[in-house]
Amino acid sequence: MASEKKKKDGMNNDIVARIPNWGWLIISCLTAIVLWYCLSINPKTARSFPFAPTVFASLRTMIERGVLWNDFKSSMISVVLGFTLGFVTSVPVAFLMAWYRPVKYIVEPWIQFIRNIPPLAYVPLVVISAGVGRRPQVIVIWLATFLIMTVTIYQGVRNVDETLIKAARVLGAKDRDLFVKVIFPATTPFIITAVRLGVSVALTTLIAAESTGAIAGLGMRIRSLNNSFDVPPMLLYIIIIGIIGITSEKIIKYLERKFTGWQETRDV
Repeated sequence: MASEKKKKDGMNNDIVARIPNWGWLIISCLTAIVLWYCLSINPKTARSFPFAPTVFASLRTMIERGVLWNDFKSSMISVVLGFTLGFVTSVPVAFLMAWYRPVKYIVEPWIQFIRNIPPLAYVPLVVISAGVGRRPQVIVIWLATFLIMTVTIYQGVRNVDETLIKAARVLGAKDRDLFVKVIFPATTPFIITAVRLGVSVALTTLIAAESTGAIAGLGMRIRSLNNSFDVPPMLLYIIIIGIIGITSEKIIKYLERKFTGWQETRDV
């Protein structure tokens, strides 16, 4: 009985292995389309999930209105600025927290406290202090990305093999040499993971960030279309944000293979 089950599992694994990656991508897309179609014909969900032809027809409408490119450009500027600022500030803070106990004891409680607060909760405070426009959007995205990336990179520094640090100390390495030649290279996989999480958080925070009086943006347009119950273009904008996220993920995976090719990974 056990041998028959083992043989059956082996046959299933062979079938899975024979299907190329692009084949699985096609299967995944077809599954999504079938599910989308089922939602579009179900009376309870048809209004919220119009089928693909209706949604993509709204693409031309938004282009003719002259708002699609402006919304995309405005959101990308805010996301790039907020994410870049978050990354630049999270790296030194994470390294200092992991290396110097006083910094950890002072900074870590505040990071753990603030990162559990949804961005929508502190948007009004940001608007009051920074006004409306681009600045509060960047601040909200920066704060969200800074928190998640700081925690991730901090864990990476803490997980560096102590043997490497002791060996470098024995060879006369100073703090600067340890950071540049030992800790930073060993933490690179965690930094890449932090970048992946930061990009994801930046996109998921976009709607909250653009509730700060934005006059253009993907998140702002989704809220505006929601108020008018114009579902097809609203769903189109949601799909666009998803496409941006997938594209970003592919770019980050390429960088991960480039910079951490030495790291062993398990294929599922």
